[in-house]
Amino acid sequence: MARLILDTTALIAIERGDRSLVEALGDGDDVALATASIAELLVGVELADVSRHPRRVELINRIVSEITAEDYTAAVAKTHASLMAHVRRTGRPRGAHDLIIAATALATERIVVTADSRGFADLPGLEVRLVSGA
Repeated sequence: MARLILDTTALIAIERGDRSLVEALGDGDDVALATASIAELLVGVELADVSRHPRRVELINRIVSEITAEDYTAAVAKTHASLMAHVRRTGRPRGAHDLIIAATALATERIVVTADSRGFADLPGLEVRLVSGA
């Protein structure tokens, strides 16, 4: 059983009908998401055109009700600060949400599942599982 945390790109792949995420998850895997991913998904709801809005709301509601959300805790904040310092030292900036998701994964001992590994590449101690995306 693997402890996984889904990046927003993996969740978007679900919306687009990509089956690679389902194939990447084992039956006994413990799957979660970072609260930062919920925020990113809700931005998508806010920006959705009228035809896509209801479907996105339904998807978000289903995800939030079915997948455990890992909060931004003091332990996550400490790890986040360490990752922010690391990327500044190395000169490879990352998106704010990617760093929060990575920090959440590290603090909760999870593997990041993503369709776009660039935001997570070379972060110390972080394990990443890549799905194809859509």
